[in-house]
This record gives sequence, structure tokens and C-alpha cells, in this order.
Amino acid sequence: KMAHAAMRAGRELSEVRLLAVTKTVDADLIRKAVNIGLRKFGENRVQEAQKKIVGGELKTLSEKVQWHLIGHLQKNKVKTAVALFDQIQSVDSLELAEEIDSQSAKIGKQQRVLIQVKLSEEETKHGVAEKDLFDLVRKAAILPHLKLEGLMTLPPFFDDPERARPYFRRLSDLRKEAEKKGFRLPGLSMGMSHDFEVAIEEGATMVRVGTAIFGERSY
Repeated sequence: KMAHAAMRAGRELSEVRLLAVTKTVDADLIRKAVNIGLRKFGENRVQEAQKKIVGGELKTLSEKVQWHLIGHLQKNKVKTAVALFDQIQSVDSLELAEEIDSQSAKIGKQQRVLIQVKLSEEETKHGVAEKDLFDLVRKAAILPHLKLEGLMTLPPFFDDPERARPYFRRLSDLRKEAEKKGFRLPGLSMGMSHDFEVAIEEGATMVRVGTAIFGERSY
């Protein structure tokens, strides 16, 4: 499905990475995913990820895979997140960016990050407001222990994935606007199990897929 979506958009499949979302997925199933070739995994909660990554359940896989934080990050969990994750996709304020920079400096790490942009009015969604995005990009880009790699968004859920297309297109346009201002933001993390094909058609470089791989979550 990813390949077909890329072809429809005149893109190469190699331009799009698959992030397997493992929220509530047990370690045995994640091992099976690694065995069939998956290498990038996304977690929503720092504490759940910590148990999997360093708690022994998946410690032996640490050199094979990358872990991405895709859920909201509270400042009091930044220290742990910086130690755990290859990339943090949910930076949504300067205060959070500065705390990530500070904690990364303490362990000599340059933390890869994406800025999460809120493009809907839903109160449950996190992200920097569109009007504040470029100011955050400008200030985050100069933090020495941050590596700003792109943008992320989470549109409202629609039964018809076509209704999510304007949100994906807007994020792609915002990246282009940022690059015109001199900021290189190659990554666009957008699209989930129900709408990733539309996201790829609109320029996604990473899609976050959980249910379509692992089945319905057990909450």
C-alpha cells in the first residue's frame, strides 16, 4: 500500500519510512516485527517505552532498532526521554525544546527532534499553533544539542481518509514556507493506519502505523 501510494504521487518508496507504533504491543510481538525487518518503532508514553527498552524485555534489540517518541512529552520526563529515544517527534514549545537541549547537553547527545504542529481545533490534540511555528523553528534551530529534522502533525480522525488530506497538504506547505525562510526541515511525519496512503500522496517521509500491523490495541 505504501508503494502504490508513492507511485500515485510520482515518488520513490525509498523516500518514505515506516514507523511501527508499538503502544500496548508486547515484547514478543515486537521481536517478531524485528525478525521480519522492521527497524523503527514509535512509543506514545515514556514510562511504557522505558520498560520495553531498558527494562529487559527488548534490551537485546537495542543495537538493531531505533525508538521514536510520538506522544506528548511533559517536561518532568525529558531527562528519561532523552536517554531513551533516537528521535522525539512531539516538541511543541520553546520551553520543552530548551529542556531537551539542556538534558541532552548533560549526556553529550545531540537529540533529533521534530516539531509537532497543531492544525485542528481539537482540544485533545497537542502541538504548536501554526501562527507560532516559525518563531519556534527559528529559536529551536539554534539550540546546540538539538537536531531539528522536520515537522509532525496529527489531524482529526475521519472515517473518510480523504478528509485528512488538507491537513497533510498544509503541513507540507508549512515545510516549504520554512525552507524559503532558510530552515531545512526534511522530515514530515504524518499519516497513521487509516490515512497513511493519503499522507504519502501529500509528501509524508514517515508514516506512523500501529493497528494495521499489530491489530487493534488493548487499552
